[in-house]
Amino acid sequence: MWFEGIDIFRLMVGTGAIVISLLSSYHIITTKDDVRAAIGWVGLVWLVPYVGGTLYFILGINRIRRKAVRVRREKLALPERQAIKLLQQSADRLPSNLPIAYRSHEGLMERVTQKPLTDGNHIQSLLGGHAAYGEMLSAIGAAKKSIALATYIFSMDDVGRSFVSALGEAQKRGVRVCVLIDGIGELYHFPFASRALRKLGVKVAHFNRTITPWRMGFMNLRNHRKILVVDGGTGFTGGMNIRGHHAAPNDQKRAINDIHFKLEGPVVSHLMDAFADDWTYVTGDLLEGSDWFPDITVHGDSKNYAIARGIPDGPDADMDKMNWAIRSALAMAQKSILIMTPYFLPDRLLVAGINHSALRGVEVTVILPEKNNLPMVSWAAQAQYARLLNSGCKIYHSPPPFDHSKILVVDSFWLLFGSTNWDSRSLRLNFEFNVECYDRRLAKELIAHTNRLKEMAEPITIEKVQSRGLFHRLLFGLAWLFSPYL
Repeated sequence: MWFEGIDIFRLMVGTGAIVISLLSSYHIITTKDDVRAAIGWVGLVWLVPYVGGTLYFILGINRIRRKAVRVRREKLALPERQAIKLLQQSADRLPSNLPIAYRSHEGLMERVTQKPLTDGNHIQSLLGGHAAYGEMLSAIGAAKKSIALATYIFSMDDVGRSFVSALGEAQKRGVRVCVLIDGIGELYHFPFASRALRKLGVKVAHFNRTITPWRMGFMNLRNHRKILVVDGGTGFTGGMNIRGHHAAPNDQKRAINDIHFKLEGPVVSHLMDAFADDWTYVTGDLLEGSDWFPDITVHGDSKNYAIARGIPDGPDADMDKMNWAIRSALAMAQKSILIMTPYFLPDRLLVAGINHSALRGVEVTVILPEKNNLPMVSWAAQAQYARLLNSGCKIYHSPPPFDHSKILVVDSFWLLFGSTNWDSRSLRLNFEFNVECYDRRLAKELIAHTNRLKEMAEPITIEKVQSRGLFHRLLFGLAWLFSPYL
């Protein structure tokens, strides 16, 4: 026979490798919409048989199916639909002398998000963990009807225990409490907060828990949102997880600087809606009624109203909403762009947008942490500095401790804040939540904060970049090759 003398085991292994590579390649070619990602995955599954196919199965396939969310949106009269009726004229409150680019941006974002701008909001920036956690715990302590909390990391340190205690006390008072923790994020700290919360009777759910082998395909699809909504009317969002690192300003090694935000007014319904979608997806339960979605009301002094909209983003029906928002914001800028982020790995389209703005004469400032908690991300980011500096962008390294803040400010008027980083993981793989708003008062506060940082920061010049030694050029370049996977 033709196969006499052939090692049957080797034949089986070789045939299996070809079959797996063919099936993987078929799936990649027919489902991927990014040609670079498709080429990279096809190359990996053929060059490293079995290993490449396994990695693609675990990390490369989007398994999120939001049928539960679609059912919820069909069954319920959602607050956003009420907002469309009640606040459909919100865009008219934008100053009439705004450049046409702003009007175009607003039209694009309404079509992309299917959410209206909401008027009558008050937004407060909370610098650092002490300010943010104090306000959040105070709101939880005053809760009368409902508390919805979503976080990526929930550490059982001093800060985490204070939240567990406050949530447990609220549960005892008869407040309806739902806590959603990411299935991977909770693993950052042991013992687990979910166990302590359940002992107090609090409802806890995990987003895409992956500790069992058949769930490993969800490892790369994380819920990175940070949302707290109390009584449907007071909301908090931004970049802070629940962990003591944000409240340790004197500990340079473990301290993390960050900015969180307190929101009051109709835009809070957008935070609650994002949480309710995630809760339904994970548990199958519908959160409905006035406890979670009270009537929409304005808040504060009309002279200080913020016009705002929530933007959920994730690898499902909400795919690329943040990409659209950022690209449009870069295009509409007339005078200035301020970018502050801990992880700066923009793709070529975002880099082109930044450079295009700078070449138009817009003052572009990028503030990044000098010391990053993920060194490889910092190395990869530095590989792109030259192409930004050559276009006239200004780059600063803020001094330690590590700064986790994520803000984008355009023309001292339009702002974007939330959980999204400027990297592929946030923009393509994670579930994120951000808020865009028009608020000169808030923009002024954040610009003042970043100006104080710039006074202590190290300016990065093209001369410094060009004077790098061979070792650092090679190190940064190699790290940049892995940027799509960081």
